Amino acid sequence: MFLTAVSLGVAAVPEGLPTVVTIALALGAKRMLKRRVLIRKLPAVETLGSVTVICSDKTGTLTENRMTVSFLGVAGYHIDLTAHLRGSKPVPSPGETQSSLLEEHPALVLLLTGAALCNDALLELDLDNPQQFHAIGDPTEGALVIAAACLGLWKTDLEHDFPRIAEAPFDSERKRMTTVHAFPDETVPMQTSLEGAWNGWSEAGKASYVAFTKGAVDSLLNISSKIWINGHTEPLTDTWRERIYAANNQLAQEGMRILHVAFRPLEDLPQDHLENTLEQDLVFVGGIGMLDPARPEVKGAVLTCKTAGIRPVMITGDHRLTAQHIAHELGIEANGRTLTGQDVDRLHPGELAKLVESVSVYARVSPQHKLKIVHALQNRGHIVAMTGDGVNDAPALKQADIGVAMGITGTDVAKEAADMVLLDDNFATIVTATKEGRVIYDNIRKFIKYVLTGNSGELWAIVLALFWGMPLLLLPLQILWINLTADGLLALALSVEPAEHNVMHRPPYKPNESILSRGVSRDIIWIGLLLGLVLLVVGHRYWVADQSNWQTMVFSILAFSRMGLAQTMRSERDSLFRIGWLSNKPLLGVVVLTFGLQLAIIYIPALQMLFKTTALSITDLMISLMLSTIIFWAIELEKWFIRRR
Repeated sequence: MFLTAVSLGVAAVPEGLPTVVTIALALGAKRMLKRRVLIRKLPAVETLGSVTVICSDKTGTLTENRMTVSFLGVAGYHIDLTAHLRGSKPVPSPGETQSSLLEEHPALVLLLTGAALCNDALLELDLDNPQQFHAIGDPTEGALVIAAACLGLWKTDLEHDFPRIAEAPFDSERKRMTTVHAFPDETVPMQTSLEGAWNGWSEAGKASYVAFTKGAVDSLLNISSKIWINGHTEPLTDTWRERIYAANNQLAQEGMRILHVAFRPLEDLPQDHLENTLEQDLVFVGGIGMLDPARPEVKGAVLTCKTAGIRPVMITGDHRLTAQHIAHELGIEANGRTLTGQDVDRLHPGELAKLVESVSVYARVSPQHKLKIVHALQNRGHIVAMTGDGVNDAPALKQADIGVAMGITGTDVAKEAADMVLLDDNFATIVTATKEGRVIYDNIRKFIKYVLTGNSGELWAIVLALFWGMPLLLLPLQILWINLTADGLLALALSVEPAEHNVMHRPPYKPNESILSRGVSRDIIWIGLLLGLVLLVVGHRYWVADQSNWQTMVFSILAFSRMGLAQTMRSERDSLFRIGWLSNKPLLGVVVLTFGLQLAIIYIPALQMLFKTTALSITDLMISLMLSTIIFWAIELEKWFIRRR
């Protein structure tokens, strides 16, 4: 009875299961790293397979984050800069300017100067080719600096003439940034060559400083009271506001990201509370439109998401019309409905939870709005993946089921709060990782089903043999050997099973479903019972015939059955003959290895003594091999019925 108890305990406990699950997740994380996804928390590998909504930022994730200024607009005039930025016109060297354009329209000088000075990006010149340069810093700010340089307003020259004294950094709530600069010293020659272009800025010479502010149109118009027209200021009337909004909306509908510039002359430098002191009574100058093309691979990734039952959602701080244009181009927008950050603030949590099911585009949102959207989606039962890159995105990344930080533009705080990091900041990479997560989840289910089915067969055989009055069918050491090879090597080889053909053509599985759902528990019972009966009948017949190798026959049939069981459980519905024997070469190699080891235990004398086995005749070996295929053919028959149904 003691040996029986030990045998039952060894047969019931899947010794290798915790190790195999951990290794499977680790191997999945390694494969994801090759696809530019860094997994920071191992359970996220499995959770990815259940994601139902992917909330993504626009800039840099859905688009290339390659901003190019294509439009400059001031009161009464606008210019298309595409020709200049494509290189069809020569780029002036530092100290030179395309004076004909800027001298004819001095307001453009003010617009570009404000955009370049209220800016933290830097220009890096190619020493071998002075015509080539690129920006270092935020892509949006870099585009502004490059646009100014293309028209001869180099940032280094501007900062020499207008040194920065103070600043109020960009804030997602204010949606603007302000810098304060001193006016040029009359005793020091100016490096910018546009003489007279600065006249009027100092309001008849009364000001010693100038504050430049850049930001969203609504943000700047709320704090502006005047507009710059033909070298002087005029009141910012409702008519002008309507014209500015109309122009802004027209550019946004074309997919542009628009930043506007305003300024304010200052007699004295404020000592504290720069935001409240500086950002009022501004003079509105104009707007700058930038194009950021969508990543070409994202449209296919969005289509893959929809096919897989995953809803892509765009969450951006850009203008509503700009977001709608990109969403429509990529196929994200389904019904044309968009919510802004102000809409989210007005909605009750219950109302928001209802709307999130139908809204796929959110514009003008702050990090706090991201957190509300994640809560609302989770309250509807969704498994949410949320992208973020800033410090303020950390709460939303932490709240999401899968927090996704940007590896290129993301801050350290965002990366620490995230479960995974995109090394290329690409939305398509999230979809690839989701597919890999589904494969890993499916494989975990497969080898859990495989391990428990085999173990239940051992239990059925041992228990039923006792009721039949037979000796112990399998010794504890024999069962332990089966478990270590089958539950270890064979199960681990199942964890690298390639993706099934329909892995991204089905909806995600519910995250709260049992690992034994969808027929797993049923198969564990009936397949295990069938295996136990095969072992019991063979063992009883050889035992009654008083053959000394009866226990070895049971041992061999069980070992060979587990090899066939591993092969046929590679798919829940597709036949092994359709999948192909060579599609999982590691598993085939492990089957060959364990087959050889099993033969060694049967025929090598030293191992015979250790495992208490007896050499089988060729006939008995062939019988054990044929009987071991009963389980294989039974499962293949079940899958045939499933396909027919």
